[in-house]
Amino acid sequence: MTEYGRGSGSQPWHPDDPLYGDQGYSGGQQQHPQQSQQPQYGHDQQQYGWDPAQGGQQQYGQQGGGTYGGGQSDYYGTPDGYQRQPQHPQQQSHPQQPQHQQPQHPQHQVPQQPHGQQGHQQAPQQMQQAQQAQQQPQHAGPYQPQQEWSEPDEEKISLFDDLPPATARPGEHDGEPGVPGDEDDDEEREERSRGRDRRGKKPKKKNKRRSGTACLVVAVVLLGVVGGGGYFAYDYWQTHFGAAPDYEGQGDGQVQVEIPKGASLTEMGRVLEKAGVVKSVGAFTDAAAKKAIQPGTYTLHKQMSGAAAVEMMTNAGNFLTIAEGRRAVQIYAAIDQKLGLAAGTTKDVAKNQSKNLGLPAWAGTDPKIRDPLEGFLFPSQYSAGKGTKPETILKQMVARANENYAKQDLEGKARELGLKSPLQLITVASLVNAEGMTHDDFRKMARVIYNRLKPTNVETNGKLEFDSTYNYTKNQSKLDLSPKQLRALDDPYNTYFYKGLPPGPIGNPGEQALKAAMDPEQGDWYYFVSINEKTTFTKNLAEHQKLVDEFNKSRKP
Repeated sequence: MTEYGRGSGSQPWHPDDPLYGDQGYSGGQQQHPQQSQQPQYGHDQQQYGWDPAQGGQQQYGQQGGGTYGGGQSDYYGTPDGYQRQPQHPQQQSHPQQPQHQQPQHPQHQVPQQPHGQQGHQQAPQQMQQAQQAQQQPQHAGPYQPQQEWSEPDEEKISLFDDLPPATARPGEHDGEPGVPGDEDDDEEREERSRGRDRRGKKPKKKNKRRSGTACLVVAVVLLGVVGGGGYFAYDYWQTHFGAAPDYEGQGDGQVQVEIPKGASLTEMGRVLEKAGVVKSVGAFTDAAAKKAIQPGTYTLHKQMSGAAAVEMMTNAGNFLTIAEGRRAVQIYAAIDQKLGLAAGTTKDVAKNQSKNLGLPAWAGTDPKIRDPLEGFLFPSQYSAGKGTKPETILKQMVARANENYAKQDLEGKARELGLKSPLQLITVASLVNAEGMTHDDFRKMARVIYNRLKPTNVETNGKLEFDSTYNYTKNQSKLDLSPKQLRALDDPYNTYFYKGLPPGPIGNPGEQALKAAMDPEQGDWYYFVSINEKTTFTKNLAEHQKLVDEFNKSRKP
């Protein structure tokens, strides 16, 4: 395309010029009156290009209305409306030395069109200076890049592009051309050249260190996710499908554990795991899947395998089971037999070591008590294997009794029921256990005892008159006892002879008998008769006698 305004002198205005026919250019002709009245624009008016008053910003004049004042502007209009970046005013102090600027492409330049005679005379001179500026090489000073807005790279965006850029190393200028210290090779420059958009904008160079940090963070997160998922998967597999953690062998040492009544295998396993017998609940339950394990007190080893613990707990030869309501002398004999000791061995140990077996302070305070351990040998199952000493078993029994009694408010209940001490409450429980046929009888039996202990009792005159107390003194269990025989024996434990409760328990009551003694059923019964495993309670002697006659008839052949 033909260049405009690039010759050595004034040339005709080419019709293809986009500004052809603009009325703002008079070319020395007589101006219209309206235009002659307009003031000439000087340095303080808006120009095409840079305005010193605006701090070097590019100004775009109104179409056909811009002028050039003083002949010092060297601007070239372009069809697309863009203006070339001017130099700082300080650099234009010598009008005769044009600044070395990047000229626009020749095919985009048009002649300047000043208004007025002065601008017409200076136009050739300005165009000549522009032509010389184009031909002179650029070496006046360092390249000053324009501050242009560039769009983000849509192909690669770092996770940390919003962070402030890292400080550049000496000699590193982010790949700007023409700057000393630039170490980008031709290949990198060609890469940047391809990345420029249609408007001549270069892509923003990303900080490689940011991408490396992002990759490291992502790798750490992924490693944590994979590692955590693997751990939970392994834990789930071990919990649901893997073998339960277990010890090996028979273990060592000794530890006593108490298996409560009605406990499931899982509950038993928790007790053993807490005591350090087995390593896990699963190790025990897996070994005891088809075994019948009784509640009671067990003496086991620490760190046993689940199978070894189950074997020890189910071997009948290792345990002694004490039924509720048994007397102390019966228990002593059972221990001697279990351990293979001479008869009376355990009884002597109990008598000589009673103060060292752990009895509570309120036990054995009455000097008339026959055996201080009576009522404290709690019925349960106990370890009694080969080599076990009698005192070891007795200590287990006393400890189990203390544990159960401590769960109850014995002192408070004793006062509430008109008793003198917790020992008397245990004594009532022993009578309930001895006279009652079943657990259903226990609460009514306890009420009969409390009714007969009342001072207002005229039915039995304050006496209990229980056959069980007479049999205790004789260490027997007989039913055919005559009233004369029963009332003839002078013994503190014979309730036919003495009023009130005996000095101490007549047996070792179980848990149900103790609960009945603490919570008797309401009623005014004074008598009872057991016929064919059934106990009937009556309020007066006449009703009671009818039941006694019926009982005697049932026993005759």
